[in-house]
Amino acid sequence: MADTAAVATHKVVIIGAGFGGLFAARALRKAPVSVTVIDRTNHHLFQPLLYQVATGILSEGDIAPPIRDVLRRQRNTEVRIGNVTDINLGERSVSLETLGQTSVVNYDSLIVAAGATSSYFGHDEFNRFAPGMKSIDDALELRGRIFGAFEMAERETDPAKRREWLTFVVVGGGPTGVEMAGQIAELSKRSLHGNFRHIDPASARVLLIDAGDALIPYFGNRLSGKALAGLRKLGVEVLLNTSVTGIDGRGVDTQSQHDGGMRVEARTKVWAAGVSASPLGRMIAEQSGAETDHAGRVLVRPDLTLPGHPEVFVVGDQISLDKLPGVAEVAMQTGTHAAHTITRRIHHPGSVAHPFKYKNLGDMATISRFQAVASIGPIRVAGFVGWLLWLFVHLAFLTGFKNRVATVFNWFIAFIGRGRPQRTITEQQIFARRALESRGD
Repeated sequence: MADTAAVATHKVVIIGAGFGGLFAARALRKAPVSVTVIDRTNHHLFQPLLYQVATGILSEGDIAPPIRDVLRRQRNTEVRIGNVTDINLGERSVSLETLGQTSVVNYDSLIVAAGATSSYFGHDEFNRFAPGMKSIDDALELRGRIFGAFEMAERETDPAKRREWLTFVVVGGGPTGVEMAGQIAELSKRSLHGNFRHIDPASARVLLIDAGDALIPYFGNRLSGKALAGLRKLGVEVLLNTSVTGIDGRGVDTQSQHDGGMRVEARTKVWAAGVSASPLGRMIAEQSGAETDHAGRVLVRPDLTLPGHPEVFVVGDQISLDKLPGVAEVAMQTGTHAAHTITRRIHHPGSVAHPFKYKNLGDMATISRFQAVASIGPIRVAGFVGWLLWLFVHLAFLTGFKNRVATVFNWFIAFIGRGRPQRTITEQQIFARRALESRGD
């Protein structure tokens, strides 16, 4: 039998190897097409576990397998590493740059799955002092800042400055913020016990700030309340109805609906408050006349195609359709839907477009070890049962057998014992971004 890649004439280009792009590529493995996957990095990132890289539970390799390895058995698929600089809808081409070298890839069908970045709601200057949680670079920088803060507190003799180093602020009360705050609290009170001689890590102050009136509100009032109670039991100070008005190297300025303004002196800040779609969304929207929402997401047609360009699909965090949430499951399902539509068109030219229908398989978030909240259909559970569900689902969707084995091993050390197996930090992790910024000046 002839190799599928050799006889294929229909060229599919997928921009992004996150959940949307990877699931689209996999769904095309037996289709009579040639697939080119383009990504800025060489790895597929399992974003829901990034906070565990930042807090020393997992290594970056556990949640970020190489794209080429994941797709190595797909003979009709090739991978290109580079930054997409232009998408020309008229010429059906994608331009990319790799270490100063430019190239152009033509397509018959295009799937744009470039994901999203952290949104600072018009205050991009906050990024310098409060990294988001969207990439391996972010997680490693935060790991360096978090563990580095305890090291700096250990050597500090001024009580006020020591308190600054031992204060951690997480901005954003969604799943990422809840999980991050819970893990920092657990790290300080449990994992670092007995590690220092001049400070008590358990005295660390952890604050979670959100402008809304509830944590993870779309989980429902009961689970939202469980998450709040669980964090407070860990010692996390939760400030609701409180917005962040300023962030600098020494702390955070807030504005509360009830108590007015407040200054929190804190050296370590984490931003988990919002997302903004990749700029590629606005690029293709301007060419096609499509609308975008406030976060840069493209208003796509019901079948996920770009208005006026049925050959272009937008999936995952970049779409605005039926108020779909920006979660991994949406990216997986939209990527698969786009791939199936392409395959159906090839086998049945002129077939009627099928609208995308999202199947909500549930939402979940961990609070600490053995504690999580989960919402799956009519089921609402919290505590240990929720944690077991969280454990099973994340292992099931983690890419690669080797990654699952490594993750289970590290979880065993962190959850059953006291250890954090990935506590290595370097100055490069903490300061590399500043060096790159200064180099560009």
